[in-house]
Order: sequence, then structure tokens, then C-alpha cells
Amino acid sequence: MSNKAEIRRSSPSDNEAIIAIYPAAFPDEDLLPLLHELLNDHQHVISLVAIHDATLIGHIATTTCTIEGRDEQAALLGPLAVTPDFQNQGIGSTLINECLRHLRNNAIAQALVLGDPAYYTRFGFNPETKVTPPYDLPPEWDTAWQSVNLHNTKPVLEGKLKVPKPWQQPALWLP
Repeated sequence: MSNKAEIRRSSPSDNEAIIAIYPAAFPDEDLLPLLHELLNDHQHVISLVAIHDATLIGHIATTTCTIEGRDEQAALLGPLAVTPDFQNQGIGSTLINECLRHLRNNAIAQALVLGDPAYYTRFGFNPETKVTPPYDLPPEWDTAWQSVNLHNTKPVLEGKLKVPKPWQQPALWLP
């Protein structure tokens, strides 16, 4: 991409444009109910947008979570979407890298994602076996549950991920 996108925190005035990106980027998935909840959860969710020529072209959300029996915080990465015209131009990568930087700066110990391993390994994510998702995943998704330790000096976290209300829907964790 010749012109870099500006990455910033989203504001309520961005919500309509954010919501429009997901059906275009993922026509076979209905992420809108989850997205509406995430955009209204200002306590647990950090929402970043990518802007190019005054147009919102990408979005990522991260949700702060806890792990049963641990003091450290973790973050669940996603959803992430880029408008089709700007896909494969580094916008998603830029959003993820900025998101991980933000999490590191806010003392989040670990980021977790349920996503394509071929994509997320580029950012240091590896299959996660010590932190279990809030719901059982189908066996074919074993490698899709991934994490990255955000602070090399911190211990590896272990236990069950406790997610806030938007993520407490078993259907979100199934094919």
C-alpha cells in the first residue's frame, strides 16, 4: 500500500462504518451481534480502526479477560476485518501489531486468538494448550486456539479463560 493507514482508537461516531466492514469482509459469517456488544463494552474492549484518506477501512477489537486463579490479565484478540478493497495490503497486520503494542503497554500478559494459524503465526502466535477457551472447541480447531506471551519475563499463564458477557455465547466458539 503506497499510503499508510492511520491507526487510532475508535469513537462512537465510527460505529456505523465499523459495522459495515464485517458483512463485506465476511459475507458468510454474522458477527454483527457480537460486534454491537463489543462496541458498547467500554470497560473490557479496546477498539482500533484503520483510516485511509478519511475513510474507515479496517477494525480490530481486543477484550480484556482473566484466567481462573490468576492475577495477570489476558486479552482475546478479535474480531478483525478490513474492507475487501484494502485486503492483502498490510492493513490487518498493522492493526494487529498496533493492538499487541497497546496490550504490552497496558501490562496485559498474554494475547489469545481463535483464528487461522497460517496468518497469526506471523505475529508470534503459537497453538495454546495451557489456557483453555471458555467453551470446548471442535478437535479440528486445536491449532486455531493460539496465544502470544507479551512479556518475555512473565510466566506462562495456565487455566481457563474467563470472558466478559459479549463472548459468553457458545455459538461463537463453534464452526
